[in-house]
Amino acid sequence: MLQSRPLRFGLYAVAAVAAVAFIYFLWIVLGPGPMHFAGGKRVPIGNYGGGDPTGVPEELSQASLVERGRYLTRAADCEACHTSKNGVPYSGGRAFVLPFGTLYSTNITPDPKTGIGNYSNADFLQVLHRGIGPGGKRLYPAMPYASYTYMSDADALAIKAYLFSLRPIRLTGAQTNLKFPFNQRWLMGIWALLFNPDKRFEPNAQRDAQWNRGAYLAEAMAHCGECHTPRNLFQALNNRAKFSGTAQAGWRAYNITADRMSGLGDWSDADIASYLAKGHADGHGTAAGPMGEAVDASLRYLTPPDVAAIVAYLRSVPAVGTKNLPRVNARIAPSSPEEGVASNVSPLGKAVFEGACASCHGWSGVSPVMAVATLTGVRAVNDPTAINVAQVIISGAPGHADAYITSMPAFGDAYSDEEIASVANYVTARFGAQSSALTAERVAKLRSAD
Repeated sequence: MLQSRPLRFGLYAVAAVAAVAFIYFLWIVLGPGPMHFAGGKRVPIGNYGGGDPTGVPEELSQASLVERGRYLTRAADCEACHTSKNGVPYSGGRAFVLPFGTLYSTNITPDPKTGIGNYSNADFLQVLHRGIGPGGKRLYPAMPYASYTYMSDADALAIKAYLFSLRPIRLTGAQTNLKFPFNQRWLMGIWALLFNPDKRFEPNAQRDAQWNRGAYLAEAMAHCGECHTPRNLFQALNNRAKFSGTAQAGWRAYNITADRMSGLGDWSDADIASYLAKGHADGHGTAAGPMGEAVDASLRYLTPPDVAAIVAYLRSVPAVGTKNLPRVNARIAPSSPEEGVASNVSPLGKAVFEGACASCHGWSGVSPVMAVATLTGVRAVNDPTAINVAQVIISGAPGHADAYITSMPAFGDAYSDEEIASVANYVTARFGAQSSALTAERVAKLRSAD
């Protein structure tokens, strides 16, 4: 009898742990969808009085199917992921380095052997909406089908028409290489069952036409949450922290909620629109890395009303703070190299900044050359991790004539990991709200992240 008490307590403990684990599992699986924060009643598009928020802008409504598909393909930002470095657009082969292996994007040109040339309309819809390729092959959610699932059939098939108008490229990319159990594709069927709603966009009857257009563009097309929303234990989007920022491909995708401390609360609508359409907002910074790619390959092609709709939608997302991001310091640093930084900051960082950075960025942080090079007020230099500062130093920021105008050269080959860490720490100490403590080891990892 006495010996059975420990056994009973043990069974109770196991049962309690199992119950807590099950509740936690349900809490994750039953989390809110990307647009649940808005409340209101969802209605079929035909029952919405504000018009159809899907499709192309009014000025393209009479364009050919291929031209409409071109606009929508850009809105969906397909090129950035399906183009390798120096590769032919849409021919695939881009590597995505993950903690559990490396994924490679596929060729989506109309080549019948290595691309999608043999896809039927039904095949294409299955891929975009359900993440299932021909023959039942399950796709990993690096392909954002849990966002594209909200795309209308008509828009998806317009994208297919545009892709099929491209020159076929015969190119077989590298094979995806993931660790067990992540290499078991059948598990993606369970993942999709839990986290892919497999439903098309329905307007919110309590929101106006601009909001619904913005919701469609941001969620079903541009899939902003795939980069800017943290993920849960099962690598699905955690919409309880929607748009509050997360790490992505070795870069940091920042908070884009209305939080004034760590998000866009201090940005005007014009600031956000300029950043989306041009990749730069005066006093806030210039897009680089994956966001720079999104501007260059996608967002800059959107019409001003569509950009304004995305801004209106972003403004409606509840503010969520990012704990380790201080409020941006907009103070102009001293113009003298001898002032503005504590004495314990490595002199190596100052030396590198003086030799490679000061001529464009200025000792004060206000560029004497061009507005896009101003560091004052930039989120990246106010990030205590200094991840994006280091990445820009390593990779540069390619410029584009009608996007963000100019370029910053890559210094990754010119400087060691220690030099890059030191100058990144110097930049945050001089121009940011809080100095960073980036290490050479961390820089080495950033180099190989993407």
